[in-house]
Amino acid sequence: MADQTLQRAALVLDGDYAAATDVFRRALALRPDDAATSANLGICLMEMGERAAGEASVREAARSRLAQAKTPSSGDTRYAVPPIRVTTEEQDMNAPPNMDAGTAHSDNDVVHWLTNDTRDERFIDNIFAELCVRLQRAGIPVKRASLHILIYHPQWLGARFMWADGMREAEIARVDYDVRERSEYIGSPANEIHDGATEVREHLERNPSLGRQHAVYDEMRAKGLTDYVAWPLYHTLGKRHIVTFATDRPGGFDDAHIASLLNLLPVLALVSEIRIKNRLARTLLETYVGSHASELVLAGATRRGSGTTVRAAIMICDLRDFTRISDNWPRDDVIDLLNGYFDAMSEPIARHGGEILKFIGDGLLAIFPLSQPSACANLLHAVAEARQAMIALNEKNSETGRAPLNYGIGVHVGDVMYGNIGSRTRLDFTVIGPAVNMASRLETLTKQLGRNVLLSRAFADFVQSDFALERVGEYPVRGFSDPIELFAYHG
Repeated sequence: MADQTLQRAALVLDGDYAAATDVFRRALALRPDDAATSANLGICLMEMGERAAGEASVREAARSRLAQAKTPSSGDTRYAVPPIRVTTEEQDMNAPPNMDAGTAHSDNDVVHWLTNDTRDERFIDNIFAELCVRLQRAGIPVKRASLHILIYHPQWLGARFMWADGMREAEIARVDYDVRERSEYIGSPANEIHDGATEVREHLERNPSLGRQHAVYDEMRAKGLTDYVAWPLYHTLGKRHIVTFATDRPGGFDDAHIASLLNLLPVLALVSEIRIKNRLARTLLETYVGSHASELVLAGATRRGSGTTVRAAIMICDLRDFTRISDNWPRDDVIDLLNGYFDAMSEPIARHGGEILKFIGDGLLAIFPLSQPSACANLLHAVAEARQAMIALNEKNSETGRAPLNYGIGVHVGDVMYGNIGSRTRLDFTVIGPAVNMASRLETLTKQLGRNVLLSRAFADFVQSDFALERVGEYPVRGFSDPIELFAYHG
């Protein structure tokens, strides 16, 4: 089954929804009660435009998980819900004070909404906030709730969505990779869940010395909360996230409240997994191909040879003497050195609207499309800020005995082919063309001419009236028949 699961994931991520649909249907023929496969089939059908069939498959997945949830399991990936009988009198008592009990939503209404009416909402934080409000209207006294997800972003391990009574939107906080080494995490409910706990329940009204000892419980007591529960939220492929609920009701949550919340978890898992995986796919593409290219890929630009002609300013940057550095420094120091150098160069480029298409060893390729009227000026502003960042980096490195880093930048402007290039199964979304070659040749000339930044005459014409440039002269450029007039920028 593990191999089949990987095959399914590969088909979906490759965008071959027709093939993935066929695989999922064959798998369901063997295991009709497999909720994850039913959900994946629904997602593929909706991606192919078969919305009605897709929604039916997702609803079937939710029903399957709910059916599984009502039966205790010896495994640790299902939610066991005890049978609870709630009287009409109890429902009246649990209804919000400003809402007539006869018109209050039931927890079944919440499940129906979560299953059927959230398909057009892209963001899980919005769904989660509305879920909490609907739970209150259903008579479940949720005062505070949180959703903790692992996102594996290059800078952050995860994100936390926090909702409290009266909030229209959930607050979003990023979680750093080193959080598991900090006191705020050690011994926390999240720590217990990640270590394998299937439930963390803390009755906050009892003597604190008799309960779990962590600052998060003290914080909740100080806010008048009386009960707290946290559960893992199970996604496919063994992924576990966390959802928590707290109340200020005297006596805490009763058994009916807990049963209703547990009843929601399988559906919330399905709904959240779709959004989180969509966000994860977007994050991975943004990380590895850049924000603009990722949008094109997600929009369907995945065919080899597909692309467009773009007029852009092209910037190629390369670190000088990197071979010597890599031969003489320990590996971890070289990686740290490169990361610092790329931060210094990349962040100004992103701030000024540039698109970094790739890192090539110790170099990078970026473009500033001329669809932005100030693209060429933005490029030089980015170069000026990168220069200052490199000065600061070299000062920091000198404190640990490291030699200063030097670099060269070549800049040109022209038409480039922007799109998919590569083998049948491995593509690169990049730019090619004579303009790219020219920028690369100018970067090579920076060392020979003793200038950090060289600009072609074609690029200089766009910015010469607004920036102080040094005319360097005309020089032959390998691969081009005529000498090229060059300018240096020292800003």
